[in-house]
Amino acid sequence: MLEQLTRYLDSIVARDPSPRSRWEVLLYPGVWALGLHRLAHWLFEADLFWLARAINHTSRFLTAIDIHPGARIGRNFFIDHGFVVIGETAIIGDNVTMYQGSTLGGTNPTNGVGGKRHPTIGDDVIVSLGAAILGPLMIGKGARIGANAVVTKDVPEGATMVGIPAKPTLVEVKPETQNFVPYGTPCSERFDPATQKLELLQCEMLAMQLRLNSLLDERDAQTVKQNSARKRSGTKRA
Repeated sequence: MLEQLTRYLDSIVARDPSPRSRWEVLLYPGVWALGLHRLAHWLFEADLFWLARAINHTSRFLTAIDIHPGARIGRNFFIDHGFVVIGETAIIGDNVTMYQGSTLGGTNPTNGVGGKRHPTIGDDVIVSLGAAILGPLMIGKGARIGANAVVTKDVPEGATMVGIPAKPTLVEVKPETQNFVPYGTPCSERFDPATQKLELLQCEMLAMQLRLNSLLDERDAQTVKQNSARKRSGTKRA
């Protein structure tokens, strides 16, 4: 048990450069929220719903993080800061990171039957600050949800989603970006979607300009050739 706790704390240190020691990580509200959720979830699975809810409310009061006791959470889950909401039927894989203000929300079924209403989050997913994932969606392994994005459709593995509603950007998980990236978004113009779109337009314009110059050169050469032919024909007649 101590070894598992040590591995968990080390996984947080690997994603957060601010702590100086594991002891400091033990004070994180996300660590407390997860620990209390483990207990609440155990009670929930044992049909002790009132006790599970009581621990859930205590945790929310202490940490400002609301994790429903029914949510299933994998290993090395890290909530950076707080103010996170996770719904009852949410399923979270291993090594998932959620930042402040993010939400795994549910949809209201039209038939009134609860069922699966919240997202399923794959391994190694990063949910950035203020992002909302709504409904029984599947978020593929290694996906990144950008800040303030609202996800309403399934997300493929390795995709980076931004906007409202969220759409995939040109940034893919490649060797240079496959390591953990804070907030799930590379802070560089190299990976800025708007900059990449402008670069693509510039490349297309350059290609069109080169093609146009080639066509003009062909036309000029053809004109010169025709003029030369007319001159030779006129000389022979004379």
